[in-house]
Amino acid sequence: MKTFAFVFARGGSKGIPDKNIRDFAGMPLLGYSLKIASETPGIDRCFVSTESAKIADIARFYGATVIPRPPELATDESNEWLAWQHAVDWVLSQGLGFDRFVSIPATSPLREVIDVSACLESLKSDVDMVVTMTPAQRSPWFNMVKVDESGFVNVLVDGDAGGVIRRQDAPMAFDLTTVAYVTRPEFILSNDSFWDGRVFGVTIPNERAIDIDTQFDFKIAEYLMQERVEGTGRSC
Repeated sequence: MKTFAFVFARGGSKGIPDKNIRDFAGMPLLGYSLKIASETPGIDRCFVSTESAKIADIARFYGATVIPRPPELATDESNEWLAWQHAVDWVLSQGLGFDRFVSIPATSPLREVIDVSACLESLKSDVDMVVTMTPAQRSPWFNMVKVDESGFVNVLVDGDAGGVIRRQDAPMAFDLTTVAYVTRPEFILSNDSFWDGRVFGVTIPNERAIDIDTQFDFKIAEYLMQERVEGTGRSC
């Protein structure tokens, strides 16, 4: 079984300029995903889909193959699923067949090899897509609210839980994370979303699942990474 890893990294980022190549605890943020891909057993090759020359140079430095992404698939409004389809088509057009597709986004640098391995192992015959998640800090049945036009609030979800009055009684909720996504190339090409299939979730500890979207996220994640490095005595 052949497994290819993919990192989808755009050059543009409004929240954090040049986020994917910004120094993060001594290494470009993108480098952490490529390092994990190279260390995870079962991953045969890694590709980076990008429209950025700077990102492409860093990808090659870490041994990844660059997929030239069309600019129209690299905007803030672009549907990343379309970038996935483009990447799979590009790889297949090079005569490179493969069985498993794993996306390892650059924005979750705190993941570990065991997290990606758990996702790969979870792609069973009755599963179309594996996603990662963490227990939610807030429940849509209890302490997440919606606001009407007059400013009045009500619980976000008020049907399924039958009037929950204690957080402990609310159904367990999870936040999706960007630690890893695993599926098959044929599923990507024949569907419009990963929700079109049977989706299995792998739970990741919160401290390894931070998704960097803002400057605040970046600072918290970098602090945790530096703490990890100092605690183990190993370099990044």
